[in-house]
Amino acid sequence: MSSKKKITILGVTGSIGQSTMDVILSAPEMFDVQVISAHRNVTRLADAAIKLQAKQAIIADETQKPALQNLLKLHDIEVLAGSKAIEEAARTPVDLVMAAIMGFAGLRPILCALEQGTNVAIANKEPLVAAGALIMETTRKNNAKILPVDSEHNAIFQVLEEHNRPAIDKIILTASGGPFLNWSAEDIAAATPEQAIAHPNWTMGKKISVDSATMMNKALEIIEAIHLFNMSPDMIEVLIHPQSTIHSMVSYIDGSILSQMGASDMRTPIAYALAWPQRMDSAGNKLDLKTLSELTFQQPDFEKFPALSYAYKCIKLGQGACIALNAANEVAVDQFLNGKIGFSDIMKSVAYAVDEFYPEISTIALKTVEDIEELDNTVRQAVERYNQV
Repeated sequence: MSSKKKITILGVTGSIGQSTMDVILSAPEMFDVQVISAHRNVTRLADAAIKLQAKQAIIADETQKPALQNLLKLHDIEVLAGSKAIEEAARTPVDLVMAAIMGFAGLRPILCALEQGTNVAIANKEPLVAAGALIMETTRKNNAKILPVDSEHNAIFQVLEEHNRPAIDKIILTASGGPFLNWSAEDIAAATPEQAIAHPNWTMGKKISVDSATMMNKALEIIEAIHLFNMSPDMIEVLIHPQSTIHSMVSYIDGSILSQMGASDMRTPIAYALAWPQRMDSAGNKLDLKTLSELTFQQPDFEKFPALSYAYKCIKLGQGACIALNAANEVAVDQFLNGKIGFSDIMKSVAYAVDEFYPEISTIALKTVEDIEELDNTVRQAVERYNQV
């Protein structure tokens, strides 16, 4: 019997997916890759399928299936296509599903895996922001485990002492501040997509890089942490830590603050999730303490980065507001990256969705995943109309 851990990677062609592939290929004796998926990048998907020796390769864009079949015709790899195929793949019995599909689109596959009692390494924030209660209830009901891959939540997961939960004073999420930390509000408003994706510490995808520039990334993490760790909003604090060396902290009532440190390399939390409950070499960069000159912290500027205020506001308003926040941001960031709106219009879109549009539809029930998807789609359409004016 093979002792290898069976893995499914959903979203293998993105930044997290590629880093996951790096870690697995550095220790092929540890893993047996069953299924990998991608949205539409058939070339990179085929390359990953061959290198990882995956059993199945799934392309979400069904029009790309013939191209993927052609690329894999000399290999014993089953080719499938469509979102339903990805959902079925998430139900395939494995030891761990790496959920790295970007944005809200990752919600259904995550639920499919959890419903089977499969442990899920969640690398994207949006599903938990939009449907945190549903995800956590599904996790508990099926005795599954969520392993956070976000560097901040992964850090908390490592240092939060469950047996001392009553002694936790607060959780401290660290934020680099992004590329515009020391820019004036006027300069930030005129920022270009190229400037917004130029993160000073991390190599990430374009969407999450823009979220870091607006600090929406941290806003989403606040909401995510509340669900993942069952914390009240007043127990979540954000500190700017420009060096991105301490990835987050847990403060206890006796004055102890436990932190997790590491290089700015996503392969570290990915390796932790893949090997859990053991540890493995990440094949990534390692932190050399001798090279550190300083570790600094500062309060975030809520006026310059209003996304943080909206996180706490939406938590108070409820799940629907969190869905509106996330949906508006996803649409606006995509429009910004495509040159359709300016940088400051991202938060204007969020403000419109949460403050003006959402109150009109706030009575919509959110009991099922279909309810959540309907509200998400309604908000997206509203924001698209808003930015066409």
